[in-house]
Amino acid sequence: MKKPEVLIVGAGIAGPALAYWLARNGYRPTVVEHARQLRSGGSAIVVKGPAIPVAERMGILPQLRELATRNRSLTLLDPAGKRVLRLPASSGGSPTVEVTRADLSEVLHRSARGDAEFVFDDTVTALDQDEGGVDVTFRRSPPRRFDLVVGTDGMHSTIRRLVFGPERQFVSDLGLYGATVPLEPDAIDDPSELTMLTVPNRMLVVHPSRTTPLAIFTFRAAPLAAHDRKNIALHKQTVADTYADVRWRAPELVAAYLDHPAPFFDPLTTVRMPSWSRGRVVLLGDAAAATALLGDGSSMAMAGAYALAEELASHHGDHARAFATYESRLRREVRPRQRRVGVLSRLMVPSTRPGLVVRNTVGRAVGRTNRITSRETANGKDRVAAGTHDG
Repeated sequence: MKKPEVLIVGAGIAGPALAYWLARNGYRPTVVEHARQLRSGGSAIVVKGPAIPVAERMGILPQLRELATRNRSLTLLDPAGKRVLRLPASSGGSPTVEVTRADLSEVLHRSARGDAEFVFDDTVTALDQDEGGVDVTFRRSPPRRFDLVVGTDGMHSTIRRLVFGPERQFVSDLGLYGATVPLEPDAIDDPSELTMLTVPNRMLVVHPSRTTPLAIFTFRAAPLAAHDRKNIALHKQTVADTYADVRWRAPELVAAYLDHPAPFFDPLTTVRMPSWSRGRVVLLGDAAAATALLGDGSSMAMAGAYALAEELASHHGDHARAFATYESRLRREVRPRQRRVGVLSRLMVPSTRPGLVVRNTVGRAVGRTNRITSRETANGKDRVAAGTHDG
């Protein structure tokens, strides 16, 4: 019996993860990616929550732990660069592993490439679906017909635009922008410490990452007129103007941003859609329900990939029912996250000095809770070990 063919558009996190699980559930996946190769660099992300059991089932959790960043603590600075607070990077109460986005993408790609076709330097330009399948036109490759199409192509999804409508219908700005630039390895003194300086409306982070440190700029600004993702000169000028009066290492880090040929810059947004599927096309990951700032987009993408493949296997031949049950499962996770993102954005990047005081007070409370949780977890492990030894 011929295996159903599924086109997956996007080879970041959700795409390879979905290809892996579809291949193991009787499907023939093809992944197309507009970039010429897997992307290098990128910010650190935390694999946590529902992604941990998915990584365990894939057998990749040991690899991710080997590739983990060196970050062990978070230091908050006042506007003058003086240390206000130091927190552990994790509570120790639940399993997490922080890796770079590039490392996670590479590990997922290696896991899937033996059972899936990967096509780089290409993208979809048109879709025409009927009751029996989807005819797909590519920019470079010859047209092909697939049984299903999955858009895993991120916040600025081409598949979402082609099938559901313009991006502006579904994307809401948080009033924040994010910009990042890689730094030289000697730009940090302590490879285990993430350092964060916040002044009203602006945050500046130096993250040690694993091999290449990053400077991360997060700030409030008036909407840029006709934001152009490719207008690098405007992005650089915006960062320079926004951080012109910020102290500490801001001048040095802004200079690094200005010197880089293609630093990252994008508004921080959320994606809210009334439905994630239409006919034989479905969205997954940030393309369906992006939520900036929470730091769990990659984890939700991995969990979503597993859920979608599982539902397609459970409802084999009934893609409409599979899409509906997959969406219902994931929306239970997505809704509370999207509800709290506005509050979190105001807490992370306060607009006033009193807001900074509140943020730091919350940070101290979290630090105390994390220390208590760590001690209780360690004590629990000691009790279990003792009980095992005695028995």
